[in-house]
Amino acid sequence: MPNNEKILHYADAAVPRYTSYPTAADFHRLEDAPRLAALRRLSAQDRVSVYIHIPYCSAMCHYCGCFTKVTRRADSVADYTRYIVQDIKLQAACFNGRPRLAHLHWGGGTPAIISPAAFRAIMAALKEAFTFEAEAEHAIELDPRYVDAELCALLAEQGVNRASLGVQDIDAKVQQAIGRIQPLSAIERTVSALRRAGIKHINFDLIYGLPHQTEASLQETCEKTAQLVPDRIACYGYAHLPQRRANQRLIDSAILPDAHARFFQAALVGKILTRLGYVPIGLDHFALPADPLAQAAKNGRLHRNFQGYTDDDAAVLLGFGASSISEFPNLYAQTIADIGQYKQAIAQGRLGTARGVALNAEDKKRAALIRDLMCRFRVDLAVYGGARHYQAELARLQPLLADNIAEQSQDIITITEAGRPFVRLVAGLFDTYRQEKTGNFSPAV
Repeated sequence: MPNNEKILHYADAAVPRYTSYPTAADFHRLEDAPRLAALRRLSAQDRVSVYIHIPYCSAMCHYCGCFTKVTRRADSVADYTRYIVQDIKLQAACFNGRPRLAHLHWGGGTPAIISPAAFRAIMAALKEAFTFEAEAEHAIELDPRYVDAELCALLAEQGVNRASLGVQDIDAKVQQAIGRIQPLSAIERTVSALRRAGIKHINFDLIYGLPHQTEASLQETCEKTAQLVPDRIACYGYAHLPQRRANQRLIDSAILPDAHARFFQAALVGKILTRLGYVPIGLDHFALPADPLAQAAKNGRLHRNFQGYTDDDAAVLLGFGASSISEFPNLYAQTIADIGQYKQAIAQGRLGTARGVALNAEDKKRAALIRDLMCRFRVDLAVYGGARHYQAELARLQPLLADNIAEQSQDIITITEAGRPFVRLVAGLFDTYRQEKTGNFSPAV
């Protein structure tokens, strides 16, 4: 283990999360045409994943970096869901047959804010457009403060088999600072209600680097939430970007843990969850050994997409809703983020594509290379043309090798155990877009 002080200076470096390559920061203006062409290539032989974006919440948490807005008007939400249904029909009209749906994920915002009738209408449209695989994963993000037995019954009725709960932190002082008062008892009630309804697979999302957070409070959060035995726990580093997110200006930067504190918080989370029986996966995920994500990591099948680490290896991800991103083998396409403009586009029979990027052969090669690093902490450059093609990148790697962040043996680069928190820095060396420009990204740790 190297001297922590020697490598801690890397912790505050701003770098993308690499849920895609090129990253969303490198998208440019894009029209519907490339996306329509990609949709028309889909047939009944293709496996796809689907993402539904519901950009509404009842209240805005101070830390939130998602695309969402606060509303208390049920009619606004209901109106939006009608456009989601039309969006599904518009895209499905392009298909050359009904693709097989392998994974369905509802995100937001707070997806459960929509009415039972709207949920059923969206599901009906999806079942008309796709053939659901028998073992399809059907996941939804939930705010434990707004879950009751009736909602759990609806979700089970509609085939939801995995729920991801936004836990964040159970410390009262931290919750006050982030504007999300959520007692542990609320999480316990939600977990019990989901399991009674038959939804057995449960994920927790935690965050480190929050205001007033300490190693002691994080340890309590990890230990008490792990007692509820979620199948998976993701613990993300809080990205404080008040220049981009007005709600984050409600957080006093002076009470945030600094880069050194964040580093030790992340390390502590990994140590505790591993001790409690969870398998560390990638940069920030943990799963029980029998969970499919842990099995995928063990068998070399771990993948990474816009939802983060996943065992979902479908080559196509179709997004529905404002700001959603679709991924095809040769294209990323993002829908208009503005809800009003999105609805106008759908009403006019357009998909509302706003941004994206067509992937060339070099992009796809580097995307796979970066995915190897992010998912397996190892890459064999021989697979991607050999070390001779990456002389500039390997020159920039030298300081990280000297500081024991990574090791190199001919074509093989391996992230060391101590260097794993900094894997995004190594990935960034192979990002040609980052050599040309910089952006506002979260800290490396």
